[in-house]
Amino acid sequence: MSLTRNLESLLLVATRPLSLKKLAEQTGVTVGDVEQALVGLKEKYNRDDSGIQILEHASSVQFVTSPLASKLVTEYLKEEQAGELTRPALETLTIVAYRGPISKIQLDTIRGVNCSLILRNLMIKGLVESKTHKDKFQTSYTVTDDFLRFLGLTDISQLPDYEQLHVDERLEQILNPTMPVTTTEETTLPAV
Repeated sequence: MSLTRNLESLLLVATRPLSLKKLAEQTGVTVGDVEQALVGLKEKYNRDDSGIQILEHASSVQFVTSPLASKLVTEYLKEEQAGELTRPALETLTIVAYRGPISKIQLDTIRGVNCSLILRNLMIKGLVESKTHKDKFQTSYTVTDDFLRFLGLTDISQLPDYEQLHVDERLEQILNPTMPVTTTEETTLPAV
Protein backbone atom coordinates (compact mmCIF):
# COMPACT_ATOMS: atom_id res chain seq x y z
CA MET A 1 0.00 0.00 0.00
CA SER A 2 1.32 3.41 -0.93
CA LEU A 3 0.24 5.92 1.69
CA THR A 4 1.42 8.82 -0.48
CA ARG A 5 -0.67 7.63 -3.44
CA ASN A 6 -3.73 7.11 -1.27
CA LEU A 7 -3.43 10.54 0.38
CA GLU A 8 -3.04 12.21 -3.02
CA SER A 9 -6.13 10.42 -4.31
CA LEU A 10 -8.27 11.34 -1.29
CA LEU A 11 -7.16 14.97 -1.38
CA LEU A 12 -7.87 15.17 -5.09
CA VAL A 13 -11.48 13.95 -4.87
CA ALA A 14 -12.38 15.69 -1.60
CA THR A 15 -14.69 18.67 -2.01
CA ARG A 16 -13.58 20.17 1.32
CA PRO A 17 -10.53 20.05 3.64
CA LEU A 18 -9.95 16.68 5.31
CA SER A 19 -8.78 16.37 8.91
CA LEU A 20 -5.59 14.48 9.67
CA LYS A 21 -7.70 12.11 11.76
CA LYS A 22 -10.07 11.43 8.82
CA LEU A 23 -7.11 10.81 6.49
CA ALA A 24 -5.64 8.38 9.02
CA GLU A 25 -8.97 6.54 9.38
CA GLN A 26 -9.47 6.30 5.61
CA THR A 27 -5.96 5.00 4.94
CA GLY A 28 -5.70 2.71 7.98
CA VAL A 29 -2.62 4.35 9.47
CA THR A 30 -1.85 6.63 12.40
CA VAL A 31 -2.09 10.41 12.39
CA GLY A 32 1.70 10.45 12.81
CA ASP A 33 2.08 8.41 9.59
CA VAL A 34 -0.18 10.88 7.77
CA GLU A 35 1.82 13.85 9.08
CA GLN A 36 5.06 12.21 7.95
CA ALA A 37 3.69 11.45 4.47
CA LEU A 38 2.41 15.03 4.18
CA VAL A 39 5.95 16.33 4.67
CA GLY A 40 6.96 14.47 1.50
CA LEU A 41 3.86 15.65 -0.36
CA LYS A 42 4.54 19.26 0.58
CA GLU A 43 8.11 18.89 -0.74
CA LYS A 44 6.67 17.48 -3.98
CA TYR A 45 3.90 20.05 -4.51
CA ASN A 46 4.64 23.25 -2.58
CA ARG A 47 7.11 24.62 -5.14
CA ASP A 48 6.90 27.56 -7.52
CA ASP A 49 6.80 25.27 -10.58
CA SER A 50 3.79 23.29 -9.31
CA GLY A 51 0.20 24.29 -10.08
CA ILE A 52 -1.10 22.31 -7.10
CA GLN A 53 -0.08 22.85 -3.51
CA ILE A 54 -1.01 21.37 -0.16
CA LEU A 55 -2.62 23.69 2.34
CA GLU A 56 -2.61 22.56 5.95
CA HIS A 57 -4.57 24.61 8.45
CA ALA A 58 -6.02 23.74 11.87
CA SER A 59 -5.24 20.02 11.48
CA SER A 60 -7.03 19.87 8.11
CA VAL A 61 -5.46 19.40 4.71
CA GLN A 62 -6.52 20.07 1.13
CA PHE A 63 -5.15 20.50 -2.36
CA VAL A 64 -5.25 24.12 -3.54
CA THR A 65 -4.07 25.90 -6.64
CA SER A 66 -0.79 27.76 -6.60
CA PRO A 67 -1.03 31.40 -5.49
CA LEU A 68 1.21 32.22 -8.48
CA ALA A 69 -1.60 31.13 -10.82
CA SER A 70 -4.37 32.99 -8.97
CA LYS A 71 -5.04 35.50 -11.78
CA LEU A 72 -5.39 32.74 -14.38
CA VAL A 73 -7.59 30.60 -12.10
CA THR A 74 -9.80 33.57 -11.20
CA GLU A 75 -10.40 34.40 -14.88
CA TYR A 76 -11.19 30.76 -15.66
CA LEU A 77 -13.64 30.46 -12.76
CA LYS A 78 -15.43 33.65 -13.85
CA GLU A 79 -15.98 32.09 -17.28
CA GLU A 80 -17.12 28.81 -15.70
CA GLN A 81 -19.62 30.58 -13.46
CA ALA A 82 -21.08 32.52 -16.36
CA GLY A 83 -21.13 29.56 -18.75
CA GLU A 84 -24.07 27.30 -19.46
CA LEU A 85 -24.54 24.06 -17.55
CA THR A 86 -23.62 20.83 -19.29
CA ARG A 87 -26.15 18.02 -19.59
CA PRO A 88 -24.49 16.01 -16.77
CA ALA A 89 -24.50 19.14 -14.57
CA LEU A 90 -28.19 19.72 -15.29
CA GLU A 91 -28.99 16.09 -14.48
CA THR A 92 -27.06 16.30 -11.21
CA LEU A 93 -28.67 19.62 -10.29
CA THR A 94 -32.13 18.19 -11.01
CA ILE A 95 -31.49 15.18 -8.78
CA VAL A 96 -30.20 17.39 -5.97
CA ALA A 97 -33.22 19.68 -6.32
CA TYR A 98 -35.81 16.90 -6.26
CA ARG A 99 -34.11 14.44 -3.90
CA GLY A 100 -32.13 16.77 -1.58
CA PRO A 101 -30.78 16.63 0.91
CA ILE A 102 -28.90 13.81 -0.78
CA SER A 103 -25.53 12.21 -0.08
CA LYS A 104 -22.86 11.91 -2.73
CA ILE A 105 -23.14 8.12 -2.58
CA GLN A 106 -26.87 8.31 -3.30
CA LEU A 107 -26.28 10.79 -6.11
CA ASP A 108 -23.57 8.58 -7.64
CA THR A 109 -25.92 5.58 -7.37
CA ILE A 110 -28.75 7.36 -9.19
CA ARG A 111 -26.53 8.76 -11.95
CA GLY A 112 -24.26 5.70 -12.19
CA VAL A 113 -21.09 7.80 -12.28
CA ASN A 114 -18.86 9.70 -9.84
CA CYS A 115 -20.31 13.21 -9.44
CA SER A 116 -17.48 14.83 -7.45
CA LEU A 117 -16.35 17.29 -10.13
CA ILE A 118 -19.89 18.16 -11.16
CA LEU A 119 -20.83 18.86 -7.53
CA ARG A 120 -17.74 21.02 -7.13
CA ASN A 121 -18.66 23.04 -10.22
CA LEU A 122 -22.28 23.43 -9.09
CA MET A 123 -21.03 24.67 -5.71
CA ILE A 124 -18.67 27.12 -7.42
CA LYS A 125 -21.64 28.44 -9.41
CA GLY A 126 -23.56 28.87 -6.15
CA LEU A 127 -26.35 26.45 -7.15
CA VAL A 128 -25.62 23.65 -4.67
CA GLU A 129 -24.36 23.71 -1.09
CA SER A 130 -23.02 21.00 1.17
CA LYS A 131 -23.68 20.31 4.82
CA THR A 132 -21.55 17.97 6.89
CA HIS A 133 -23.33 15.76 9.39
CA LYS A 134 -20.67 14.92 11.98
CA ASP A 135 -22.86 12.36 13.71
CA LYS A 136 -23.25 10.37 10.46
CA PHE A 137 -19.76 11.18 9.07
CA GLN A 138 -21.49 12.15 5.85
CA THR A 139 -22.07 15.20 3.71
CA SER A 140 -25.40 15.99 2.11
CA TYR A 141 -26.15 18.32 -0.78
CA THR A 142 -29.08 20.66 -1.37
CA VAL A 143 -29.83 23.47 -3.78
CA THR A 144 -29.12 27.01 -2.62
CA ASP A 145 -31.39 29.98 -2.09
CA ASP A 146 -29.79 31.49 -5.22
CA PHE A 147 -31.02 28.48 -7.22
CA LEU A 148 -34.58 29.10 -5.98
CA ARG A 149 -34.32 32.85 -6.66
CA PHE A 150 -33.00 32.20 -10.18
CA LEU A 151 -36.07 30.05 -10.93
CA GLY A 152 -38.41 32.55 -9.26
CA LEU A 153 -39.44 30.09 -6.55
CA THR A 154 -39.95 30.75 -2.86
CA ASP A 155 -39.94 27.09 -1.84
CA ILE A 156 -38.42 23.95 -3.34
CA SER A 157 -41.82 22.23 -3.29
CA GLN A 158 -42.92 24.62 -6.07
CA LEU A 159 -40.87 22.66 -8.60
CA PRO A 160 -43.08 20.78 -11.10
CA ASP A 161 -44.16 17.34 -9.79
CA TYR A 162 -42.00 17.85 -6.69
CA GLU A 163 -44.07 15.73 -4.29
CA GLN A 164 -44.21 12.79 -6.69
CA LEU A 165 -40.49 12.84 -7.55
CA HIS A 166 -39.21 13.68 -4.07
CA VAL A 167 -40.54 10.41 -2.65
CA ASP A 168 -40.57 8.11 -5.70
CA GLU A 169 -40.68 4.47 -4.51
CA ARG A 170 -38.56 3.16 -7.38
CA LEU A 171 -35.71 5.50 -6.45
CA GLU A 172 -36.12 4.60 -2.79
CA GLN A 173 -35.73 0.94 -3.75
CA ILE A 174 -32.54 1.71 -5.70
CA LEU A 175 -31.09 3.76 -2.84
CA ASN A 176 -32.23 1.35 -0.11
CA PRO A 177 -32.27 -2.18 -1.60
CA THR A 178 -33.26 -3.68 1.77
CA MET A 179 -36.48 -1.64 1.80
CA PRO A 180 -39.57 -3.82 1.30
CA VAL A 181 -41.27 -3.36 -2.06
CA THR A 182 -44.85 -2.12 -1.87
CA THR A 183 -47.15 -2.82 -4.75
CA THR A 184 -49.23 0.11 -5.94
CA GLU A 185 -50.77 1.01 -9.25
CA GLU A 186 -47.88 3.37 -9.96
CA THR A 187 -45.15 0.76 -9.43
CA THR A 188 -46.89 -2.31 -10.85
CA LEU A 189 -45.98 -3.12 -14.41
CA PRO A 190 -48.88 -3.79 -16.77
CA ALA A 191 -49.53 -7.42 -17.72
CA VAL A 192 -48.38 -8.38 -21.18
